[in-house]
Amino acid sequence: MSFFSHIDTLEIFLATSDTLIMLAVSLALTVIFGLPLGVWLWLTGPSGLTPNRFVYGMVGLVVNVLRSIPFVILFILLIPVTLALVGTSLGVRGAIPPLVLGAVPFFARLVESSLREVNHTVIEATKALGASSRQIVIHTMLPEARPSLIAAVTVTAIALISYTAMAGVVGAGGLGDLAVRYGYQRFQSDVMLVTVALIVVLVQLLQMLGDRLISRFHRRTTPN
Repeated sequence: MSFFSHIDTLEIFLATSDTLIMLAVSLALTVIFGLPLGVWLWLTGPSGLTPNRFVYGMVGLVVNVLRSIPFVILFILLIPVTLALVGTSLGVRGAIPPLVLGAVPFFARLVESSLREVNHTVIEATKALGASSRQIVIHTMLPEARPSLIAAVTVTAIALISYTAMAGVVGAGGLGDLAVRYGYQRFQSDVMLVTVALIVVLVQLLQMLGDRLISRFHRRTTPN
């Protein structure tokens, strides 16, 4: 019997598609919610434009608590919320809410760190021109931090791939689910090998794309 006798091309294709859908949707929502949250953390932080120790402490506490909960446990804890939002806790739809809630705090901290790295001279120069806090964030901070923000998105995307694999353990579908149901529970080593290889390839492709974009935008923001 061939080593790859258990491989079902259609099953692999569908599982890969589910993983890519979960990644694309959850990453988009993570950026939509995590970017403003990260900006808020920076604005109210010690080095921000509008420091507020109380707000920063409370928001930071919530972010840190959510970051500290292991994803599988978070997935289970959120089942009632997921059912209320999307009507199911299984499959691709059921995986999106916990994926987003697990990734948003992580991404927000990366955004905050990226904004902290922006040269304060640039901020002061923009202030001197009479720009408002909103204008400084939109027209100065985010463009200046663009390479670092792209790196943050890349790191978050790779983390989400790991989350989707873990979500497969509790019925979310995708490559993780395929690896557990067939590779682990049915002792089909060939299925396990192929799913792991696909996850590794996906991570590598995302990292290469992220590195390429960072290099391109870094050259654009570097003075000649």
